[in-house]
Amino acid sequence: MPSQCLELSTPKIQNGACTLGDIFRRHGRYKQAMEWYERALAGYENTLGVDHPDTLGTVHNMAFVFEKQGQYEKALEWYERVLAGREKALGVDHPDTVHTVHRMASVFSDQGQYVKALGWYERVLAGREKALGVDHPDTLSTVNNMALVFDNQGQYEKALEWYERALAGFEKALGVDHPRTLDIVQNMASVFDNQGQYEKALEWYERALAGCEKALGVDHPDTLHAVHNMALVFDNQGQYEKALDWYERALDGREKALGVDHPATLHTVYHMASVFGNPGQYEKALEWYERALAGYEKAFGVDHVYTQDTLRCLVDLHESAGQTDQVQSLQARLHASNSSHN
Repeated sequence: MPSQCLELSTPKIQNGACTLGDIFRRHGRYKQAMEWYERALAGYENTLGVDHPDTLGTVHNMAFVFEKQGQYEKALEWYERVLAGREKALGVDHPDTVHTVHRMASVFSDQGQYVKALGWYERVLAGREKALGVDHPDTLSTVNNMALVFDNQGQYEKALEWYERALAGFEKALGVDHPRTLDIVQNMASVFDNQGQYEKALEWYERALAGCEKALGVDHPDTLHAVHNMALVFDNQGQYEKALDWYERALDGREKALGVDHPATLHTVYHMASVFGNPGQYEKALEWYERALAGYEKAFGVDHVYTQDTLRCLVDLHESAGQTDQVQSLQARLHASNSSHN
C-alpha cells in the first residue's frame, strides 16, 4: 500500500511513529506503543541501517516496553542488542551506552537478581561519576537505584545511607522541592514504612505530598503517587477507613490524569480490593480484585507478576468463602500460566 511505503521511507513519518509510541508508552498503553515502535523500527532499519542511533533508540524504547510489561527476558534480549550497537558506535563510556546498562540493571533488580543488579549499577555509577561528576542528577539517580536494591533486599539501614546520599545531592543540585528530590523523600518514607516506623513514614510522605502539590499541582501523577503511598501506611496500620479515603482520592485523580487502564490506576484498585478483604467485605473485595485482574491482563498479559498475584488473591478470597468451583477454575489458570514457563 502507498501509505506503508511512505511510512517506511519518510524520516518525518518514522519520527512521528516513534513519537506516537512514546505517547502511548507514557500513558501505559503498551500494546499500542509497541505497534508504533515496530512501524518506526522497520522504517529506520530500511533507511538508516540497524546500527544507526535512531534505530537503536527505537529498539531501546521497545525493550523498555517489554520491561514495563514484565517480559524481562525479552527486555534483556533487546537491551543487549542496543548495548552491543551503542558500544560499537559510541563507545562504552558514552551516556547513551551507560543508560542502556542502567536499564539492564533495573531489569535484573525487577527479576530479584539483586547481586547482578548491583554489579551493573556499579558499572553505571563508575561511568557516570567519571563522565558527569558525583553530583550530576544522572549519577544521583543511579545512587537512588542502588538504594532501591538494598531496600528490596531488606537491608534498610544501607538503603537509607544511599538514599541520604542521593537526597543531599538532589537538594544541592535541584532544590528541596524538585520532583526528583521528592522522589527520594518518598523512597525514604517507604523504608520507614517497611521498618514499621509508620509515624515517621507519614511524616516523610507528608513532606513529599506538600512539595508535589506546590511544584506540580494536586492532580499530577507524582502527587497522586504520594497520596497512594500515604494510604498504604494507613492500610499497614490497620486504619482501613482512613486508608480507603486516601485510596479513593488517589483513584479519582489517577483515573482522570492517567485513565482507568493505566498500571498506576490498577495498583490503587488492587489495594482497595485488599482493604475490602480485611474487614470481610467479600462481595466488594471480589468486585475490585476482578477489576484489577481484567486491567492487569489487558496491560501486561496473563503471565505478569501483577496478574498472577491478583489471581492468587482471588483464590484466597473464594477459599475463605468455601467456593470450591471458583477456586479450582482460578487454580487451573495459574497452573496453565506456570506450565507455559516450564
